[in-house]
Amino acid sequence: MRGRLGTLTALYVTQYLGIGFITVGLTAILRDGGTSLDTLALLQVVGLIWPVKFLWAPILDRYGSQRRGHYRSWLLVLQSALVLALLALLPFSRPADALGPVIAICAAYVFFSATQDIAVDAVAVRMLGEADRGTGNGIQVAASYLGNLLGGGACVLVYDRFGWAWAVGLLAALTALGLLVVWRFSEPARTDRVDHVGTAYRALLSVFGQPGCRWWTFGVVPLVYVGAGMAYALVTPALVDAGWSLGRIGVVTGVVTSAPAIVAGLVAGVGIGRFGRGRMLVAGGVTLAVSTAMLLPLLNGRAPLGGTIAALCFFMVAYTIANVVLYTVNMDYSRPGTGGTDFTVLSSFGLVCSFVAASVGLAAADRIGYPPVAIAAVVLVAAGVALGLAHQRRFPRPSGAAPEPAPEPATERAPEPAPEPASEPATEPAPERPSADSARAAV
Repeated sequence: MRGRLGTLTALYVTQYLGIGFITVGLTAILRDGGTSLDTLALLQVVGLIWPVKFLWAPILDRYGSQRRGHYRSWLLVLQSALVLALLALLPFSRPADALGPVIAICAAYVFFSATQDIAVDAVAVRMLGEADRGTGNGIQVAASYLGNLLGGGACVLVYDRFGWAWAVGLLAALTALGLLVVWRFSEPARTDRVDHVGTAYRALLSVFGQPGCRWWTFGVVPLVYVGAGMAYALVTPALVDAGWSLGRIGVVTGVVTSAPAIVAGLVAGVGIGRFGRGRMLVAGGVTLAVSTAMLLPLLNGRAPLGGTIAALCFFMVAYTIANVVLYTVNMDYSRPGTGGTDFTVLSSFGLVCSFVAASVGLAAADRIGYPPVAIAAVVLVAAGVALGLAHQRRFPRPSGAAPEPAPEPATERAPEPAPEPASEPATEPAPERPSADSARAAV
């Protein structure tokens, strides 16, 4: 079990290193070089690649090398591409003077990272049993914050002290560690690969036919994500309105709040295994309501440093707990034969909800003010938690979920069997999943 979780930890952390650098670190570096806010907005647009990655997820479920490991063969290519994309940034020691090439390279990196995420999620679906999914998804969420902390915080400090080449080189070296992990990873043999790519694409819709999936996806997920997303969208403009500098905002929201969020992700994962998904969802919902209430002084224009940092840290802890639960149930509904597609499409829906929430929250705040929007956010989260708890009582475990975890992977590469063409289907087709009515997904 430790070998599986160690592999997933390394891959998730290295995946988010560059994302943290692009969204936080590079943004700060470019702003420091005089880049306008309008231009910086273009850099954030590349993040839209993530919500649409479900469009090519079925390709990863269908094609892969039987000799090198179905998803491992993808990871070898994608992890290498992440390293090369970062190294391609080395010549641009003054990124503000070469925005076009820099943004193009960042877009390529985000594409490779999003695709690598599909493969890692598929591996997690196949390797983790029901009791281990909470821990696995806690690691995934914690890894995103750790990647942000290292890529958006530590690498900026290295840049400030030693320069561009050292910062980018450190990113590339850390990401290359993930490639070493992939090389040593021995993926369990796959016997349930889908026969045709069309079958894999049909999984984009058939995933919702599982009992309770539609209830979860189109009921619980939008309520929780829109509520939490609306509240979080108010934070940065409220800090600006309260007179905080951009530098202080970046350090607090991008670095300081990451540490408790990392711990919360790991603790929430263990808590799911011990107390169950429903109880942890309630815990996340209650702490979200309390932490949003703690933000009310900020939303009313008062932002003392200590109290505001404490409120923001508590909010990120609450949001992380809820996020881990949503990811875990999302994995419950991901079928081993089409794990990359299932998990990705469910996660993408949650991402879309988050984008919509930010837009709706800011537009509403412009008309009625920050506090009423925060109160509405609490109401939405409470409704989502109540609906989610009812869902878990009725559908404690999807009928088609993988019954047992895959065999423990070896730490060293296993001897390779005779070559087999990657395009040939496995001897056993993927089992069909039963249809049903309801709801389910997460980000």
